[in-house]
Amino acid sequence: MKLVINKQKVLNFKPDDFLRQAGWAYIFDKRREQESYVKRLTRDFYPRLHLYVKETPEHFTFEVHLDQKQASYQGVRMHNAEYDGPVVEGALQTLVQKLREYLG
Repeated sequence: MKLVINKQKVLNFKPDDFLRQAGWAYIFDKRREQESYVKRLTRDFYPRLHLYVKETPEHFTFEVHLDQKQASYQGVRMHNAEYDGPVVEGALQTLVQKLREYLG
């Protein structure tokens, strides 16, 4: 699921600062050379919420999905993920609420 934020409405917005304050941890995938953020749902690494930030000149787009587990066999990069559903919808609602609080 996606949350799109218009840059003109959030001047000086820094997604990294906001996401860290909202409880998301920064990670960098060396194999894919890609930045993202995760939020654990339990003490274990999985299941976890996983978020990518995409930036264009006009928008920030937060793309959230739920990683159920790590790839189960060697050589596979993909994992079992859910891109919608109550957990992902709840994560987006929480992001919207925290964004409103963050922006004042």
